[in-house]
Amino acid sequence: MRRLLPALVICAFAWTAPASGAGDPLAGATKSGMCAGCHGIPGYRNAYPAYRVPKLGGQHADYIVAALKAYQSQQRGHPTMQGIAASLSEQDMADLAAYYAQPAP
Repeated sequence: MRRLLPALVICAFAWTAPASGAGDPLAGATKSGMCAGCHGIPGYRNAYPAYRVPKLGGQHADYIVAALKAYQSQQRGHPTMQGIAASLSEQDMADLAAYYAQPAP
């Protein structure tokens, strides 16, 4: 019993602790200004006539992080997004993903 109680307390704290690397939607909202310049304009097209800038709101967080990592490693080809993604930390990506993955109000 002496060992069981401390083990249960440790498990309880581990269970309630936030996961490391979890995105913070409030921090993501602050960081999203650079995204809104293109992704916040309905119907916006860049220099490529057949390319539409994708909507980020409502996307799954894992998809957003995977896409940003692919741009960062240059596996996805878009010079502007590669440059933006190169400046992002893992936490920045998680925060932005958490922000954009929120359901619309």
